[in-house]
Amino acid sequence: MHPFRSALLPRSVPCKPIFPSSVCRVRSSLLIQRSYLSNAIYRDLNSTLNNKIYSRSFHSSPLIQFRISNILLNENTNEDKNNDNEQQKKYSEKEKKDDSKKTSEEYKSMADYFKSKEFMNTIFLTIGFTILFNLMSTSRDSNENKSLTFQDFKSNYLERGLVKKIYVINKYLVEAELHDQSIITGSQPNSMNPFNKHSNVVAFTIGSVDIFEEQMDQIQDELQIDPKDRIPIVYADRASFLQYLFPFLPTIILLGGLYFITKKMGNPTNGAAGSNGSGGGLGGMFGVGKSRAKLFNKETDVKVSFKNVAGCDEAKVEIMEFVHFLKNPNKYTVLGAKIPRGAILSGPPGTGKTLLAKATAGEAGVPFLSVSGSEFVEMFVGVGASRVRDLFEQARKLAPSIIFIDEIDAIGKERGKGGALGGANDEREATLNQLLVEMDGFSTSDQVVVIAGTNRPDVLDPALLRPGRFDRHIQIDAPDINGRKQIYLVHLKRLNLEEKLVETKEDVENLAGKLATLTPGFTGADIANACNEAALIAARHKDPFVTIQHFEQAIERVIAGLEKKSRVLSKEEKKTVAYHEAGHAVCGWFLKYADPLLKVSIIPRGQGALGYAQYLPPDQYLISEEQFQHRMIMALGGRVSEELHFPSVTSGAHDDFKKVTQMANAMVTSLGMSKKVGYVSYDQRDSQFQVNKPFSEKTARNIDTEVKRIVDFAHNKCTQLLSENIEKVDKVAKELLRKEAITREDMIRLLGPRPFPERNEAFEKYLDTAGDDKASPAPEAK
Repeated sequence: MHPFRSALLPRSVPCKPIFPSSVCRVRSSLLIQRSYLSNAIYRDLNSTLNNKIYSRSFHSSPLIQFRISNILLNENTNEDKNNDNEQQKKYSEKEKKDDSKKTSEEYKSMADYFKSKEFMNTIFLTIGFTILFNLMSTSRDSNENKSLTFQDFKSNYLERGLVKKIYVINKYLVEAELHDQSIITGSQPNSMNPFNKHSNVVAFTIGSVDIFEEQMDQIQDELQIDPKDRIPIVYADRASFLQYLFPFLPTIILLGGLYFITKKMGNPTNGAAGSNGSGGGLGGMFGVGKSRAKLFNKETDVKVSFKNVAGCDEAKVEIMEFVHFLKNPNKYTVLGAKIPRGAILSGPPGTGKTLLAKATAGEAGVPFLSVSGSEFVEMFVGVGASRVRDLFEQARKLAPSIIFIDEIDAIGKERGKGGALGGANDEREATLNQLLVEMDGFSTSDQVVVIAGTNRPDVLDPALLRPGRFDRHIQIDAPDINGRKQIYLVHLKRLNLEEKLVETKEDVENLAGKLATLTPGFTGADIANACNEAALIAARHKDPFVTIQHFEQAIERVIAGLEKKSRVLSKEEKKTVAYHEAGHAVCGWFLKYADPLLKVSIIPRGQGALGYAQYLPPDQYLISEEQFQHRMIMALGGRVSEELHFPSVTSGAHDDFKKVTQMANAMVTSLGMSKKVGYVSYDQRDSQFQVNKPFSEKTARNIDTEVKRIVDFAHNKCTQLLSENIEKVDKVAKELLRKEAITREDMIRLLGPRPFPERNEAFEKYLDTAGDDKASPAPEAK
């Protein structure tokens, strides 16, 4: 702060405006400071103006101004203002250019506009203006409620004869127009209504119009006012601007949204023609009928080849024949052969149908168009058939070419199926009819091959499956042990495995064989998930390599689910679960056709599983009646163990009963393993919705009787087996309570080797490490 401040000057000193030849006079008591000021002002002004820093100490007083300081400040401020104006103009021009660039580059799609700051600002402004209008419309009423009461109106205005006219607004608000003389007499109106056009208006609210009229008549009768001269009352309805605008807002928003969407869809880069840009020239919503198929480029888009596909050698041979035919058609045409029109890849989920199609795209030296069956289904009529025509038109232009339709059951379901209950979908049928015509009609071509994938080949239309359209039906089932081993060899290449597991080629094959044996029934997707889980577990434990223990934990995670460490069981529940699982394990150990036991655990996993036993069934395609019986006996081992060791049973055997009932029902109704029912199939799983059963009540009773007989027989055999080995059940249960999880080696130590040889050759080759212990007797229990 400057040492001299204007606040030091007395307020009583008059000051005249400054002219070029005049200077304000000050009292003699302050003349001493004038010389100091003149010198100090030059020094300080030069320093401050050169540094472009302005101090309010020089001109903060409204009483004294100095000519020199004023001149210097005015000159400098004018120059600075000019400089600031020029800089602001340049900055504004740059901002306009930047905004124009941004608007031209941004908003390439409607989603980008919704994510932009401008859209959020628009939303905030809309909400703000809406709140403001609402406040303005309600402030009138709130202010008038505070302004006046009926008693004040009566005493201050009505009885004094100051009221000229009364308006009843919306049946609750009264506005009284006063005579002009009311302002002269000093009775100022106290209305705070901002919408009043006249200042001589007062307002108040009423509860009922009828009561207000009665009170007005009563007051005017008391004042003895002639009926001809009484105050006129006018009724009116008023509404805010928004109330007139609201009915039109939905229409305005709808038209504006349609215009915006149409404008965005009119852009060729953002049209409905798909990523390949076809149909962009039409623009707008007319491009909705164009195909969305993606054209794959071998060099850039697809990195999968046939060497990355394992476990389905027969399917690869079938598909590779299509590729070879398109690459070298003369080899086949010389012999009079024609390439098949199409092939359907069917099988359970995760078996590699889409992966095989990707490998075809990577290996094919011809254009490969990929599209999903659901992309032909749209809300507009005729879009599906139009997209099918456009797809085949593109394929013919690129011929020879391959078309892959994934999940073809979305458009290829059997026509008219369902009858009166299901009805028919005309749009889907039109799409299917167009596909049939394109594949085998008057305009077909031999240079386009169609490959389709589906999980439900049974629901497809027969006209689609006939020769001439989809000539080949390639079934891709879950891989066997050799197929799983090949798949593991593919996935193990990208993992950082422990050195001792990959020292030689034989070690890698041994590891893949062991993992294939541990995962019976796994598909290619399950195997890929297990390998990925093993790598995640190793990373979670901060291990440098993926070991066999990580694979075992990953397989348990995929089969049984995640460990529920937070689920704490009581001692009674834990003991019940231990004896339940011990009953399963002991039954399986002493039954000939039971699957090899690998692990028993009482650690809760997954959804509702308090314990589980892991078995390794072989790749078996035929099951005998005795094998069914042994599986049912082993499934009932948990409930029978509870019956032998506890006074009451629990609900833990719910899933076991379900499996036993399904096996017994299949033996009676579809497999002909009941002499009483006979060699007749009553299987209804593949049939459609039926109101009545396809057999009589007597036959149904015979089926129920036979199912119960088979289950009771298995229960009696299980009770007999566990009663003879009840001490061994106690050993296994106590070991489970102590360790919570036991392996096959623990079972051999507790019960001795199994009395029957294992029927799973892969198990003996890769997992059975206790070959010497099989001949040794079981150790005595301590």
